[in-house]
Amino acid sequence: MRRLRILLAVVVGALLLSGCTLISTSNSPSVVPKGDVGFGLNKPTIPGTNNARVRFDTLPIYFIDATGHLTPSSRLVATPLTLSSVIEELLVGPTKIERFAGYSTDVPKDFVLVSATLKGKLGVVDVATPLTVLSRQKQILALGQLVLTAYDAGVTGGIEITVAGTPALSLLPNGTRQLVATRADFVSLLNG
Repeated sequence: MRRLRILLAVVVGALLLSGCTLISTSNSPSVVPKGDVGFGLNKPTIPGTNNARVRFDTLPIYFIDATGHLTPSSRLVATPLTLSSVIEELLVGPTKIERFAGYSTDVPKDFVLVSATLKGKLGVVDVATPLTVLSRQKQILALGQLVLTAYDAGVTGGIEITVAGTPALSLLPNGTRQLVATRADFVSLLNG
């Protein structure tokens, strides 16, 4: 019986306190004076750093449209651009709005990017599992997404896929397999 009274008292207390707020509500936003904003949040640099700044650049990330072709979609990526950050943005996949518009990706959800580095104009993308686990069509489209996205990020020499550091042959749209896949190999898959 005592437990029931305590539980009832806690419930009544919670209900009474739920009607209280520390900040009064308002129907319109209120302006906070610049002097009242703390932690250096109004400064153009990141608080707690030596004047570090974050800048963004718009970059096309390639997805598969409703017709089965590769189509770019704009994304904001922090600069300076790295091949890893660009591919990671591709791995995020299409947004909810893009999915409603018919965009999809053939890059597997469990695709693990180990590293992505540049050797001159060639991008070396090291992954945990090869794309060969996909069907032929999905392999081609997934590789096309990677190649075209990397190309627009400045990787003009193509990309080489490695699995655990070992170079792997990539399946191209013409049915051949090569170590390096370039933009020219995938132009035929672009929409338009």
